[in-house]
Amino acid sequence: MASSTAGATGWLRGRVKAVPSGDSLVIMAMTNNRPGPPPEKTITLSSLIAPRLARRGGSDEAFAWDSREYLRKLCIGKEVTFRVEYAVPSISREFGSVFLGDKNVAMEVVSNGWAKVKEVGQQKAEASPFLTELKRLHDEAKEKGLGLWSQEKGAAENSKRILPPSSVGDSSSFDAKGLVDANKGKTLEAIVEQVRDGSTVRVYLLPEFQFVQVYVAGIQAPSMGRRPTLEAAAEKEITADEDNVVSAEPRAPLTSAQRLAGSTGAGAEVAPEPYALEAKHFTEFRVLNRDVRIVLEGADKFNNLVGSVHYPDGETSKDLALELVENGLAKYLDWSANMMEEDAKRLLKNAELQAKKSRLRMWTNFVPLPTNSKAIHNQNFTGKVVEVVSGDCIIVADDSVPYGSPLAERRVNLSSVRCPKLRDRENDGKPEPYAREARELLRTRLIGQQVSVQMEYSRKVSAADGTAASSGPVDSRGMDFGSVFLLSPGKGDEDVSSPAVPSTAGSQPAGVNVAELVVARGFGKVVRHRDFEERSNYYDALMAAESRAMAGKKGQHSGKQAPVSHITDLTTSSAKKARDFLPFLHRSRRIPAIVEYVLSGHRFKLLIPKETCTIAFSFSGVRCPGRGEPYSDEALALMRRKIMQRDVEIEVETVDRTGTFLGSLWESRTNMAVTLLEAGLARLQTSFGTDRIADAHLLEQAEQSAKRQKLKIWENYVEGEEVSNGSAAVADSKQKEVLKVVVTEVLGGGKFYVQTVGDQRVASIQQQLASLNIQDAPVIGAFNPKKGDIVLAQFSVDNSWNRAMIVNAPRGVESPKDKFEVFYIDYGNQEEVLYTQLRPLDPSVSAASALAQLCSLAYIKVPGLEEEYGTEAAQFLSEHTMGSSHEFRAKVEDRDTSGGKVKGQGTGTVLVVTLVAVDAEISVNAAMLQEGLARMEKRKKWEPKDKQVALDNLEKFQNEAKTDRRGIWQYGDVESDDEDTLPPIAAKKAGGRR
Repeated sequence: MASSTAGATGWLRGRVKAVPSGDSLVIMAMTNNRPGPPPEKTITLSSLIAPRLARRGGSDEAFAWDSREYLRKLCIGKEVTFRVEYAVPSISREFGSVFLGDKNVAMEVVSNGWAKVKEVGQQKAEASPFLTELKRLHDEAKEKGLGLWSQEKGAAENSKRILPPSSVGDSSSFDAKGLVDANKGKTLEAIVEQVRDGSTVRVYLLPEFQFVQVYVAGIQAPSMGRRPTLEAAAEKEITADEDNVVSAEPRAPLTSAQRLAGSTGAGAEVAPEPYALEAKHFTEFRVLNRDVRIVLEGADKFNNLVGSVHYPDGETSKDLALELVENGLAKYLDWSANMMEEDAKRLLKNAELQAKKSRLRMWTNFVPLPTNSKAIHNQNFTGKVVEVVSGDCIIVADDSVPYGSPLAERRVNLSSVRCPKLRDRENDGKPEPYAREARELLRTRLIGQQVSVQMEYSRKVSAADGTAASSGPVDSRGMDFGSVFLLSPGKGDEDVSSPAVPSTAGSQPAGVNVAELVVARGFGKVVRHRDFEERSNYYDALMAAESRAMAGKKGQHSGKQAPVSHITDLTTSSAKKARDFLPFLHRSRRIPAIVEYVLSGHRFKLLIPKETCTIAFSFSGVRCPGRGEPYSDEALALMRRKIMQRDVEIEVETVDRTGTFLGSLWESRTNMAVTLLEAGLARLQTSFGTDRIADAHLLEQAEQSAKRQKLKIWENYVEGEEVSNGSAAVADSKQKEVLKVVVTEVLGGGKFYVQTVGDQRVASIQQQLASLNIQDAPVIGAFNPKKGDIVLAQFSVDNSWNRAMIVNAPRGVESPKDKFEVFYIDYGNQEEVLYTQLRPLDPSVSAASALAQLCSLAYIKVPGLEEEYGTEAAQFLSEHTMGSSHEFRAKVEDRDTSGGKVKGQGTGTVLVVTLVAVDAEISVNAAMLQEGLARMEKRKKWEPKDKQVALDNLEKFQNEAKTDRRGIWQYGDVESDDEDTLPPIAAKKAGGRR
């Protein structure tokens, strides 16, 4: 045996594991050099005999229990020194002396009168070397009336336990459910007498000494195997001899699974499962023959008790189930854990997850199932809530991204929470119960508020229905999840525990956990994640909030039907129905409303609670740039931040022919049309008069202020000045839009691409691209770009990485040398690149609109590249426009939408412009005519006055080229005037400016 102090003398050191009776101890080694539990010995104190304990259902000898209890309390769990002095092979027992420190345990027992010293005739072998002293102490105790020798009347009879029938081995007469009902929620004192396996103990319930078997709630330790025969439900008991060896209790009846397995195994013995012996030893070392507290949680259908076992550890108390799971010696068991309180269940589940992650003991070879979630690290940010998409999804404007940038708004799904859907596919798109209430809670608490966001994990879901995506080729999208904290708690937030304790490493910011708030109100449920699936860092707090909501029967847990609201949607109805509804909106001057969605800078979808309807609403006489035009995104972003999902007031004036209501809108007494005009993001259109527009004078003042400061759309505005085709300063009564641009690519037929100078989107996109971590070459099969996809492509001239659209792609990628034709959407040029020069692009970057704007020269027709003088014309245009130092003013004469809405190589909306260099005297349009590289478009009978003036000026330059026989006029007049415009021509493959 290990831990010998003097091997030559036979003295050994060990720790007392159990005390079977008043004169015997089970001592285990202090250390172990072999796998598994340490070795142990059962030592009977030499020359002593204690009263015999009763067997199940019987009666003790007088003072037997008191004798055992004295020795148990004296020695259990303590370190002792012992020596085997002699053995009796016929009864397979070893006798010896045990010392607790410098005290002889046998002498302590005898001197207190709890055991007798055997007479000389009773000794079957050698006697204790301390026999003489033991006899002396025996006589003194007898003389003093101690212990067994008590002279008190009735003491001997009162010391005898009369044990009730045991439930172990035969539970037919035992009412487990009745015992649980009588003691539900109570703490029962008990002493553990046996440990069947790591998660099953047999105890005496005090003070009645009911002997029961208790399965530790919530866990299951590895099985100790199966005995070799199946016939007997109770195995043979070991009979105690006259020297009082406590009999071993029989094993429990075989389970149905064991009997089924045995029917095919011909009674063969089944070895213990891995770590079964270690789990049993772990439990024995902590609770065997110890005082414990048991809380009965329930009983199963086989009349077995299920309970939580708590044992003392110094000044504290520990949960046996939790200790076993934390050490990898038991697994979480759902059916019995469901009998426990939610907090205890959560602790066990988290402990098992941690043991699996650490691969402790029984989880050594554990391989987790693959998940579709991935942790996000170090992506915390602060910002203002712009939109509440649903009860578990919000959009936050990141404070660190420039205002107005399309990349500023970040969608955040609340971690580990699922709320009812606003559109239930299985119910004709109607909201699920409490879906509107969940969103309304977040709308009233979060919109416009400053929050702190901790991004935690991302997950791929099916693009079709939002469910978890499989690993197959099904289209899927990524969703980012995080915890959101409201920095300024309000009334009604008492449901949230503050502060919450993170389930994993990390500290919680100040404020209210929004997900916890939703769950505590009963509007959301906590997701039951699979093992090793990423989850909220505050998962425990969410589970606790759900328990409180269930106990309080709130929201979804109330069992009541959710309030039903019927909203009339006039945005999808006919214009006639909208006109019929107009009188209802005229009954009150100002009507309370909620902005449900911002469709553009000046057009919104509003909910009118009083009239239970939703309408399309637009500002009267105020218009923002259209989609795809400069500053349209910034106008949209401004309105989203100012009024999205806010409570507003409106005054309706009329309804247009499309069913859109026109009027004025105030948020916190501020006319929002004035805000747009002051920011230079809208124009005032008063052609139909201002007599019906509220605050018309304020609108005019706001526009004039933006013009004076040259804000946004007015940055190139010069009062009373117009960029003409022939000269640089002509009066412009209509103040057409003028842009400051640089030319990035020249196509054929007088078309070219430009970028707007000072556009904040340019800097934002460049900053985003610079921050990207360009990884290694893509893996064939994992990245398969197809036509129309927006990707990252490496430009061949300077090896820079830029956003590009796939124009032409092979049917399937087979080699890294496969070629793709790409169009650089921010510059307008096009080239072929290899597969290795492509990378996937994050949707947040690819979603931003293209920076390159397609333009054509106004009022003139330029030959295409395949026509005569087409190449010379393109070369002239390129030489006079391309270059980093060339800035131009482009006056927008018209917009051509015949190329479609999708931007591409030569497609999309075309701005028809007059292009003038900042330091030039004539426009590029006029210079092309002067060089004979273009001709004027055919005049129409009726032309606007300003166009007639422009055409008259241009005609002078064309006549000069005709006179000198330049370019296309070399052989006289050109008669091909059948078409007003030329079709788009394919551009050069490479080149262009970066």
